[in-house]
Amino acid sequence: MARFELLGTAIIPGKGTELHLLQRNEEFSIRIAGTSGELMNTRLHGSEDALATLACERIADHPAPKVLIGGLGMGFTLAAALQSLGDTAEVTVAELVPEVEQWNLGPLGSAAGYPLQDPRARVHIGDVVQLIKNAPASYDAILLDIDNGPEGLTRKENDWLYTPAGIAAAQEALRPEGILAYWSAGQDPTFTERLKRAGLSAEAVTVRAHRPGKGAKHVIWLAW
Repeated sequence: MARFELLGTAIIPGKGTELHLLQRNEEFSIRIAGTSGELMNTRLHGSEDALATLACERIADHPAPKVLIGGLGMGFTLAAALQSLGDTAEVTVAELVPEVEQWNLGPLGSAAGYPLQDPRARVHIGDVVQLIKNAPASYDAILLDIDNGPEGLTRKENDWLYTPAGIAAAQEALRPEGILAYWSAGQDPTFTERLKRAGLSAEAVTVRAHRPGKGAKHVIWLAW
């Protein structure tokens, strides 16, 4: 079997952790240097697709829908959102690591069909928190695929998004009839209750990492 080759490295701002982009034949992998396992792999994106489709199907009929995605990753959530929405949609992706955008503009982009080339797509290099805090009633859907879910893996600063204050800020950034969607590597019943205490209706949907119906079980929270 062919071995992975290192294509690029990047430092997570404020953390100092190094990300590695690797390729083996048509397969790409993003990993944290010095740790075992992967953050993401192009073979396993079923739950990233589901994050977008489950949320965007609920707002697809909104006039000129605006969507905010926290985390570009390998581009699969962005691609699925664009596929679920019409020509008048606008999808902004906030990505903290500039090199991740460049990777998606390069060879990695082929895996998701180069969604950054879609004229409906926008990239904001920076923390999604700032966009959420500074955009009252701006988005029909906010999709957060940040870190590993409610328990941060790469940046403890990401945990704020899952606190009552973070949830309240996301609510304020929604337009009427908008929806929040959160990706997680696993279940967290306390987060479901946190969403409900914020006055939201909340549903935790179990999805598979690999399509069709295979791979690890991940969770998508939908809240409205």
